[in-house]
Amino acid sequence: MKKNRVVVTGTGAITPVGIGVENMWKALLAGRSGVKRIRRFDVSEFPTQFAGEITDFDPSQFMDFKETKRTARFTQLAVAATQEAIQNACLDLPREDPTRVGMAIGSAIGAVDTIEEQARILHEKGLRRVNPTVLPIVIANAAACHIAINLGIKGPTHSPVAACATGTVAVGEALRLLQSGVVDVMLAGGTEAATCPLGLVAFSRLGALSTHNDEPEKACRPFDAKRDGTVMGEGAAVLVLETLEHAQRRNAPILAEVLGYGFTEDAYHIAAPDPTGDGAARAINAALADAGISPAEVDYVAPHGTATPLNDISETLACKIAFGERAYHIPISSNKSMLGHLLGAAGAISTVVAMLAIRDGIVPPTINLEYPDPQCDLDYVPNHARRVQVDTAIANAFGFGGQNATVVVRRMDVA
Repeated sequence: MKKNRVVVTGTGAITPVGIGVENMWKALLAGRSGVKRIRRFDVSEFPTQFAGEITDFDPSQFMDFKETKRTARFTQLAVAATQEAIQNACLDLPREDPTRVGMAIGSAIGAVDTIEEQARILHEKGLRRVNPTVLPIVIANAAACHIAINLGIKGPTHSPVAACATGTVAVGEALRLLQSGVVDVMLAGGTEAATCPLGLVAFSRLGALSTHNDEPEKACRPFDAKRDGTVMGEGAAVLVLETLEHAQRRNAPILAEVLGYGFTEDAYHIAAPDPTGDGAARAINAALADAGISPAEVDYVAPHGTATPLNDISETLACKIAFGERAYHIPISSNKSMLGHLLGAAGAISTVVAMLAIRDGIVPPTINLEYPDPQCDLDYVPNHARRVQVDTAIANAFGFGGQNATVVVRRMDVA
């Protein structure tokens, strides 16, 4: 059966470096970090005292007051990113058949902040003070379903959960639904707001976080020999995907074509990547095969690039396996060096970054890369953005449990 071609017509992003896609993009190209000391709660006793917090987000700008009381922060961020994506896509949803519009917006952790808050209320104030609507607020599909209800979307509504690969899986599963003709339009992406005491201490106890409290902006150091862990971040990214036919019929702006998707499992460890890079390499290869392109055609990689000792080496090996000698000549840059790790939103953010690199012919830097790790010896675009002709790019995202996902995006006018 012939597959529909799929394009992206709009994007939205709420990140620690700005509200909106263009604000994020300007900050990334300037190498500006959004990682700072946490303001939302007292961190004086925590080993890690910083994160990629969004300090200028006001949910009341995107929903009414009652909705802000009935939703968790991860849902609010998703709502805001979705509104921007729809606006940028010039998509008039009321004119669409609601049964032909679907959604895939997921989260790795969901409303852990609300769960923590309500558990504290239960123990301190008693069961009758617990929010009676806490369950529909915290369930993992709350963001997607809240958006669907508000917008009248009646097609397939997915809430993928694949740890830190969630956002990429959402884009990939949206691609599949569009290719098969089940829907004409999909909203896809990821959202996360786990920067709370429980979230911070959980990652800290696991040994996953940097402890550079004296210089937070320099703490996230992907591929650097002195990296000592990742940095938590929060945010959301949503993309509007459509069949090419549908986008052309309504004369929509087209940012890029989504060509392929790969999704694999390491079957190695619940919290560590396969040190050989095998699972990640298979995801890259599967995405390239699905796209029908060769490794030689890839011009840019938006990597997972977490700045953890194990991940960066594993991803470097995966790129060498997937691209061979070509791996040494592909620019690779980690936006986590500036945003922190947005967990379930990370892959969606990287997909947006890959498309912006195609649009503008420039790739953002990996900041804080001062002491290159000999085991991470690829071109990681250190510290300064670079002008590069990018026609085809991939975005990687790898999650706890060994889930690996890659998507391929390409300039529309490339044959």
